[in-house]
Amino acid sequence: MTVTVRPLLADEIEAALPDLGRLRIAVFREWPYLYEGSEAYERDYVRAYAQAADAVLVAAFDGERIVGAATASPMAAQEAEVLACFPSPAGHFYFGESVLLPEYRGRGIGHAFFDHREAQARACGATVAAFCGVVRPADHPLRPGDFRPLDSFWRGRGYAPVAGLVTAFEWKDIDQPGETAHPMQFWTRTL
Repeated sequence: MTVTVRPLLADEIEAALPDLGRLRIAVFREWPYLYEGSEAYERDYVRAYAQAADAVLVAAFDGERIVGAATASPMAAQEAEVLACFPSPAGHFYFGESVLLPEYRGRGIGHAFFDHREAQARACGATVAAFCGVVRPADHPLRPGDFRPLDSFWRGRGYAPVAGLVTAFEWKDIDQPGETAHPMQFWTRTL
């Protein structure tokens, strides 16, 4: 299978929103996010993200099918939970989610997502890239025995966790009756 990874053009995003919403729900339902999402929320979220000035939405295509996506935008365009951790957001670019269907992992697509987002960040004059990942307890009952964290991949890209730089996002886990707060550890690198 041949996969193409490229930024979506502005006129392509609206048409891709249903597929992107379904993709995000499918991937984030897995460990470690365990997210119980809705397509309507996801479409609105991606639409708003993509409309931020200088944002980029990168998609991986297997033929015409979107099998992965990644987002990024200037730090100043982020929500309060993120901005609270970066009181001086100038020069920082925030890498939102990367989602990729399991059967496409391990083929370099994650690297392509980072390459495109880092290129956009540099083109916008950013000097630091940041993202965050959920922190789950090692003994969580839904943790799969074969889970491999992405830490070594991120470190290989030059990112490192920033001690004490943690925020929290709320969402409904698949095994919970309502939304709960989830700690999110920030990772950064100088571009």
